[in-house]
Amino acid sequence: MAQGKYSRVDGKKSSCSTATIVVVVGVCLVGVWMFMSSSAAPGQSPDLSSVTESNQKSSTKISSQFEDNSGDLSDDSVKGTGNQENTNSEESNTNDVETNTGDDSSSSDEKSTSEDTNSNSESNGSEKADSNEGEKADSNESEKTDSNESEKTDSNSDSNESEKTDSNENENSNSEANDSEKKEEKVEKTEESSSDNKTEDLSAATQSEILKETNAQNGAFSTQAAESASEKESQKPSKNNQGYKWKTCNVTAGPDYIPCLDNLEAIRHLHGRSHYEHRERHCPTESPTCLVPLPEGYKTSIKWPKSREQIWYSNVPHTKLAAVKGHQNWVKVTGEYLTFPGGGTQFKNGALHYIDFIQNSLPDIAWGKRTRVILDVGCGVASFGGYLFERDVVAFSFAPKDEHEAQVQFALERGIPAISAVMGTQRLPFPSKIFDVVHCARCRVPWHIEGGKLLLELNRVLRPGGYFVWSATPVYQNKPEDVEIWEAMSKLTKAMCWDLVVVNNDKLNEVGAAIYRKPTSNECYESRQQQEPPLCESKDDPDAIWNVQLQACIHKVPVDESVRGAKWPETWPQRLESPPYWLKSSEVGVYGKPAPEDFTADYEHWKRVVSKSYLNGLGIDWSSVRNVMDMRSIYGGFAAALKDLKIWVMNVVPLDSPDTLPIIYERGLFGIYHNWCESFSTYPRSYDLLHADHIFSDVKKRCKLQGLMAEVDRILRPEGKLIVRDNVETIAEIENMAKSMNWKVRMSYNKDNEGMLCVEKTLWRPTEVETVPYAIE
Repeated sequence: MAQGKYSRVDGKKSSCSTATIVVVVGVCLVGVWMFMSSSAAPGQSPDLSSVTESNQKSSTKISSQFEDNSGDLSDDSVKGTGNQENTNSEESNTNDVETNTGDDSSSSDEKSTSEDTNSNSESNGSEKADSNEGEKADSNESEKTDSNESEKTDSNSDSNESEKTDSNENENSNSEANDSEKKEEKVEKTEESSSDNKTEDLSAATQSEILKETNAQNGAFSTQAAESASEKESQKPSKNNQGYKWKTCNVTAGPDYIPCLDNLEAIRHLHGRSHYEHRERHCPTESPTCLVPLPEGYKTSIKWPKSREQIWYSNVPHTKLAAVKGHQNWVKVTGEYLTFPGGGTQFKNGALHYIDFIQNSLPDIAWGKRTRVILDVGCGVASFGGYLFERDVVAFSFAPKDEHEAQVQFALERGIPAISAVMGTQRLPFPSKIFDVVHCARCRVPWHIEGGKLLLELNRVLRPGGYFVWSATPVYQNKPEDVEIWEAMSKLTKAMCWDLVVVNNDKLNEVGAAIYRKPTSNECYESRQQQEPPLCESKDDPDAIWNVQLQACIHKVPVDESVRGAKWPETWPQRLESPPYWLKSSEVGVYGKPAPEDFTADYEHWKRVVSKSYLNGLGIDWSSVRNVMDMRSIYGGFAAALKDLKIWVMNVVPLDSPDTLPIIYERGLFGIYHNWCESFSTYPRSYDLLHADHIFSDVKKRCKLQGLMAEVDRILRPEGKLIVRDNVETIAEIENMAKSMNWKVRMSYNKDNEGMLCVEKTLWRPTEVETVPYAIE
């Protein structure tokens, strides 16, 4: 393993304390906004291939921009920014409605403002001292200075702007400097004339809640990229500063296009398909930059929980599954709706009855207490997972993009977490020992073949002491084929040291279930007369998953009680708020504190951000939000802070980020590893809200930012929101791209080289078409 166990970032101090608020005409800027970032100024990420080859990470110290406990600026210092508005309201209004699709001057202006280190600000006490006391004292003095400066006239403001000593600005002509000053004036304006009608607390909008992300040599977390030796070589950076011209994708999959699953050219060149290779990910060399079309007649998705029962047919216009599985109550076409009257083959009379049947068969399952996070294999339309929410359980469901047309798309449109994936030749994108229960109801997976390779993969991701619930015809039917499979499974599970706890029949649904338990010690493994399946070699890392081939071997369970997996997590909901027992104070967390303190600080921080900003400060109707993704999750603090809402959050841990996904699962949340230079394994229009905390600035060092933005557009629903927290340069790029796609800018804010942006996707699609050759039959 690498010595430095999580990613490093570099940060620069900034003496600039000026807050900039962009007011967009026609959009109501709302409520209280708390500014927070998980990395003050993300630095160069290590090249993934280099990390893999050397098994080491270089590290550098980070310089903080803001302290964790930095508070509000004074009310006066914020209100003063509105004094310019009355005399320039017409100019501000004109500027606000402009859509900049190619001019990069806005980005450079914001950057130069945030990097201003002129002697005037130093004399006013804005520059931070090296000691903590000096930072606090100067911070107070800076706030007072901001308050005084905000009351100056436009001419004084212009005078101060002309005193900047930035060498880059000195090289500009006088006309360019004047243009820059005028644009900066526009950005700083607020509508004082309508202030009586505003409800937002702008003083709270200036709070700087920046947690310092570090990468100490003795840190607790490696990266998934370092753990997975077969991670692809990072792509070269590519910039597009000349404007953005979007086209609509012309592909065989049409509105359902998933680039890494619909790479038909790569699939045509596969040597075989017997192990479902054609259902696995085959990503193009470079992510497409075209926009996926909408299905004809697309409508705003039905809200949860009504969406669990019915969805718009026009949003997922597929009837094959209804024709094939309609008699089993999977899905039916009912006028302009698709309805889900039952649940699936194994629970035709309702999923809740089936869920209770499992609990009654084995009370130790304890839905919503002992069992919180489960994996549902071959989920169909995911009704099992949809109704487990009633028992305070979250199910991560997956099924392949196969002949059962759009089953995962149905699940996501219903508001149920799912991805398109298959148990084929590679490990699932999860760490080891994380799921409390693994469930398979007629999932059609041949568990017993090839030495039990696929069942052994479930053994890898199942917690020691966790249960495998197998509800399939070999359990309750006596057909020759079923009897043969049952005997093979019995032999395999015994060799894996799984204990068959109970076999029970559900008379109402005329099905049955066998429930197995994974061992909590290695005694059985060591006492086997035949070492088949064999134990995995000690060098085999069970947590390395990216492009790692499946192996028919058993990983030992941990016996040291201080190691993850040796103990069962606390019951829900206590496990959400408590640091995992295996986080050690001797280990340094992502933000530089001892790991347990780091965990707690992150959670408290996101609770403040969510309650004071996101819930009321961005104008988001949270009753219309169901499917949420955190594109760069650390400890899952953002998702945990939203626990009281009727939503679910897909926590994505990028490959080169700290490998904290086991922590996320330990606290009763769920997520997945992903490389954001590739498309996500989900259908278009899957998510209502995407949260991107310093992911764009990191990704653009390895691949095209425009490709990632096209992917964001693909997976976000029309009227869906994107919240971005990043450095001001990246924020400016994202804002320009969003405007070029005719998205609505709801809020844009920056302070000291850090920014925040909230934008909303619209129904707009380009008229010009781009054919993607590798995605055409």
